[in-house]
Amino acid sequence: MKDKGLFRIILALICGICVLFLITPIIALFTFPWGRSLNLILDSFVLKAIIISLKSTFLSLLIIIAVGMPTAYYMARYSFWGKRFVEIIMQLPLVLPPAVAGLLLLVTFGRNGLIGKHLAPFGIQLPFTFIAVVIAQVFIAMPIFIQAARTGFEKVDRELENSAAVLGGSNLQIFYHITMPLSKNSLITGAILSWARALAEFGATMLFAGNLAGKTQTLPLAIYTAMEVDLNISMGISVCLVVVSIGVLVILKCIVRSEEDINV
Repeated sequence: MKDKGLFRIILALICGICVLFLITPIIALFTFPWGRSLNLILDSFVLKAIIISLKSTFLSLLIIIAVGMPTAYYMARYSFWGKRFVEIIMQLPLVLPPAVAGLLLLVTFGRNGLIGKHLAPFGIQLPFTFIAVVIAQVFIAMPIFIQAARTGFEKVDRELENSAAVLGGSNLQIFYHITMPLSKNSLITGAILSWARALAEFGATMLFAGNLAGKTQTLPLAIYTAMEVDLNISMGISVCLVVVSIGVLVILKCIVRSEEDINV
């Protein structure tokens, strides 16, 4: 019993050190005299960054859901040759350094890139535009939604879908009335996480879309720019993003708890 008690104390100490390490920067942020900082975020270039971030992440989320949901359903329901390879490709953006992701997008969609060179003759230039911001966010955040949605689809009882098919339901009707509602929590979780990841994107956006104020400058890029001008502005933006991040986690915890209550 004494050994078990000592073991628990050691684990508690390690856990406490871990929590302290993670929470100290947050405490430092909120102990900073940021009252003036919040006033400074009303600066015009910050407001533009807020608008660009909201617009780009909204468009990114729409694209992610429109493309990611059928992709996740296909991956959850069907087996095919090379599926393992496709899974690796879909998860690759999650482990790629953001700067590498931005560079890959640049050599793909740049004027002399694999796809960009075919778009250039038509006057279409994607790098360092608002569209580039959206592309970078989709590339980085889509795997998160696909993984969450796929997990949700795989949990749906196939017998329910088969029964609906026997009763004459079409594939779309079964998906809309049975599969989606039963996967609702996973879909919402994936959408929230992918939106948050898109909002936080920095490296890929910097390299592929640039840091052009009022054009491609998102909130993380605005923090980087503001640090060269006034630390108070950076701190004000940081406080806002931390609050958003905490809000996202609280919502996710509520979703998980509601799902656990339903299962009980």
